Amino acid sequence: MTTQTAIRIDGKATALAVREDVAARVARLKDLGVFPGLTVVLVGEDPASQVYVRNKDKAASGAGFVVDTKKLSEKTTQAELLAVIRSLNEDAKVHGILVQLPLPKGLDEGEVVRAISPAKDVDGLHPENVAALVMGGDGLVPCTPAGCIELCDRYGIDLKGKRAVVVGRSMLVGKPIAQLLLARHATVTIAHSRTVDLKAVCLEADVIVAAVGVAKLVKGDWIKPGAVVLDVGINRGEDGKLVGDVDFAAASENAGYITPVPGGVGPMTIAMLLGNTATAAARIAGVEA
Repeated sequence: MTTQTAIRIDGKATALAVREDVAARVARLKDLGVFPGLTVVLVGEDPASQVYVRNKDKAASGAGFVVDTKKLSEKTTQAELLAVIRSLNEDAKVHGILVQLPLPKGLDEGEVVRAISPAKDVDGLHPENVAALVMGGDGLVPCTPAGCIELCDRYGIDLKGKRAVVVGRSMLVGKPIAQLLLARHATVTIAHSRTVDLKAVCLEADVIVAAVGVAKLVKGDWIKPGAVVLDVGINRGEDGKLVGDVDFAAASENAGYITPVPGGVGPMTIAMLLGNTATAAARIAGVEA
């Protein structure tokens, strides 16, 4: 029987608060004659992607966005998909474009991401937005990493001067969260599958972001007492239940703050997507909201 002493960070409640803030921004934009539009492009029949898209549509509609989902056949060619994106880039009613990933085999995700207008790239994956993140510009920020920072802000967790370890180096989470932590004046180490003595590296951390995709990789005795643990991993355990990259029960005995899976970082992703879409609409219209 374990005793959980860490403060459990409630991603669901925090995401709801963010979505309410975004809905207020959308209302202000509408008062200014701007009707923020989000278009999601879904290619193929991947069941998980369909669930994600339905959730995004529901959340965006609830926040007052004009939402459209373009469902394309699994047999859609690269040229056809790029033509759809070009038309959305040129559509003044569309302020945010999100192409649901992963794409079916045979389609070039990199080329697709690069084809989206950076101003409408609400996933924050276009090279111009990535460059803005690295250089301290005003690009659109990837949603999951932004959600991690938002959780810290709303729980009053000061990142300045803290030693942060990011376990994972993906373009979606690991690399952008490292940049966001640096921007908050944390000292950042990026660890990965080839890191020597990963346990020792994690034990130095005041903040751990686990984003490597290996169930319960980060053990309880890897956690420095009082550390903040942000678990971005989503994996299926042997019993079929969702688990993170952190052994939650064991880590809770040492951590000061910890996100559960599910119900931690996950809900923040859609909330931050909506925030990005509101930001994109305001910038495109040249107004503040």
